[in-house]
Amino acid sequence: MGMLPEFVRGVLTRLENAGFEAWCVGGCVRDLLLDRCPADWDVTTSALPEQTLALFGADARPTGLRHGTVTVGSGREAVEITTYRVDGIYRDHRRPEQVTFTPSLEEDLRRRDFTVNAVAMDLRGMLRDPFGGRADLERAVLRCVGEPERRFEEDALRMLRGLRFASVLGFSIHPDTAAAIHRCRGLLEEIAPERIQAELWGVLTGKHASAVLREFPDVPGVFWPEILPMVGFDQRNRHHCYDVWEHTIHALAAVPPETELRCAMLLHDIGKPRVFVLGTDGCGHFRGHQAAGREMADQMLRRLKCSGRLRETVVQLVEWHDRGIPPEERAVCRVLRQLGEEQLRRLLAVKRADNLAQAPAFRGRQEELRRVEAVLERVLAARACVSLRDLAVKGNDIMELGLEGPAVGHCLEMLLDGVVEQWLPNDRAVLLEQARRFAAGL
Repeated sequence: MGMLPEFVRGVLTRLENAGFEAWCVGGCVRDLLLDRCPADWDVTTSALPEQTLALFGADARPTGLRHGTVTVGSGREAVEITTYRVDGIYRDHRRPEQVTFTPSLEEDLRRRDFTVNAVAMDLRGMLRDPFGGRADLERAVLRCVGEPERRFEEDALRMLRGLRFASVLGFSIHPDTAAAIHRCRGLLEEIAPERIQAELWGVLTGKHASAVLREFPDVPGVFWPEILPMVGFDQRNRHHCYDVWEHTIHALAAVPPETELRCAMLLHDIGKPRVFVLGTDGCGHFRGHQAAGREMADQMLRRLKCSGRLRETVVQLVEWHDRGIPPEERAVCRVLRQLGEEQLRRLLAVKRADNLAQAPAFRGRQEELRRVEAVLERVLAARACVSLRDLAVKGNDIMELGLEGPAVGHCLEMLLDGVVEQWLPNDRAVLLEQARRFAAGL
């Protein structure tokens, strides 16, 4: 079990010396028991908020007095201190309308979501664990405190948080808790999309995301119903040994745990059920699923209020995931110009994963993708001209020829096309001569 850092020990010591009970609680204790480094620190205490503020003076600030929370310190050494409390009625399935302070630590622990988060530890390392959280940690089981449905009706986001814990920690979800998640999933419709988004990325980037998605497709299906037709959808195509959802899960597991890549893999075949056509030979075809997928993915990401940058990155990968890239310099330069290095590397990762999730007899594209990557490395090492910033002439040069406004940009793009397609060298004199011809033709 890990040790408490000095700044946390200092907070607990000051509270105890003032005559109050004080315990670390929640995720930080869970992580210590798992020998993980806690990301943040929470303390629960018998001290009332105003007593905590008075005790810590200038080091303390009220950050949630309505719920009894005071923050001491700042940055990496911040500790949230909350008075023992009992939650009142939850009308929005997110926050209690009011809280009541209590002198009982056990009452405070009783209101928490999962048993592994309802363990408290004091300054000396003594544990208070009234609901068997430590045993559940040892068994790697995620189980609600008390009645699961009540916990999820109080705060519906707990369902996604539970999936995130299972994905990151590799825990199984207790059958009673899992059944309640399936039954209560519709409550997620009342949760703000930004909060859903944050938890979803945690699910997708966890080491065990594929196992969670396999068991709980109906949960993301609440806010992304476009996912549900993929589940069990027979591709009827010799290139595939899995249905669309199972293929998606295998592909997702084959990319690095980065939000953009995992999200792109989750959505790369989202358009397949919409465009499916069964040929006369009994073979399934999905012509146009890339374009359909781009449109659907764009709508889905907008619905979750995702940033424009992430949305554009993901929908571009969805659109490009099935396009061929010949392992030739001109072809690689062409794609590099359109996507840029970072996005092209993402695309190659997407293509590798997509191919690895196909039928074994059709996984031979890995060698071709390695050749494409080798060409990319040669092109980058040679500092090939693939963007306007690499071009030997700039906007001012073109303006000196008498062009202005949009014509300057059109001319530069034409010159870059010629360099990338290798019918023009990236030579200043040659490019200026070509620009003069362009200007004369306007």
